[in-house]
Amino acid sequence: MDVRSILTVLLAVGAGAGGFYLFVTPFLTGESKAQKRHEKIVARGADRRSEHRAADAASRRKQVSDSLKELERRNAEKQKISIETRIAQAGLTLSKPKFFLCAGVAATSTALALFLLSGNPLFALGGLVIGGLGLPNFWLGLITKRRLKKFGLEFPNSLDIIIRGVRAGLPLGDCLRVIAAEAAEPVRAEFRQIVEAQTLGLSVAEAIERLPQRIPTPEANFFAIVISIQQKSGGNLAEALANLARVLRERKKMRDKVKAISSEAKASAMIIGSLPIVVAGLVYLTSPHYIELLWTTDTGRIVLGVCALVMGIGIFIMHKMISFDI
Repeated sequence: MDVRSILTVLLAVGAGAGGFYLFVTPFLTGESKAQKRHEKIVARGADRRSEHRAADAASRRKQVSDSLKELERRNAEKQKISIETRIAQAGLTLSKPKFFLCAGVAATSTALALFLLSGNPLFALGGLVIGGLGLPNFWLGLITKRRLKKFGLEFPNSLDIIIRGVRAGLPLGDCLRVIAAEAAEPVRAEFRQIVEAQTLGLSVAEAIERLPQRIPTPEANFFAIVISIQQKSGGNLAEALANLARVLRERKKMRDKVKAISSEAKASAMIIGSLPIVVAGLVYLTSPHYIELLWTTDTGRIVLGVCALVMGIGIFIMHKMISFDI
């Protein structure tokens, strides 16, 4: 037998031994069964982890949904606003009897002034209604609107304080105390009430849930929803408040843009609305006897009333056309 034949036999024997070791030995030693059992265990663990993640996600979605439904139910219960709540929204310290006393004084003064100017008891009766119901509600609405506007301008800065404090490791309660001590009005007064409610034993979420009742704005409502959901389901509070602050600033930018675009239309509406009054005043200065017929005769009074009604409807329509809810 030559050398070539010997090498061929040795290679064949080595290949057979290697194949036997690779394919037959694992079945003889049980390594193949162990490998399959290990793969089944790993796959079963992965399935269990995916099931746990799905269950956690479903539980969190359910908690968020329950929180939103509860907030909607509470907001629906608070639709009827009392006089005390309206006074609190305006930031006034008047009590209910004092408010009614001021309304009575306004009604009496308005009725007396209209009676002295016209000499007609019907005008005096209308003055009682206007002075007792219209003027106090208009005054409260005007003050409340100004206060809510100030709150909306300052509130994103307060959210930034909470975001920086939470990222630095401060508790949410300490961040609220910083705002209650250093923020501008009316944010400082509102957060002071939140801190005082916490001192009385309420949780942070319960204390903040009262904020939309005193500040009926989307900003305060969003803030209460974020805090309530975070307290119940967890999550990154700093990231959620950062997104909320960005949304509030974008809404403010959009309002300012709409205000700038609609400024021309508002100026036109003001000019058109004031033009009849200005023309009537100029005619009265030049020819008083000519225009006095409008308020000295019954026909003139009817014409004035119809004109005032038509002008009021026109101004109302123009106001709705240039007002946008953002």
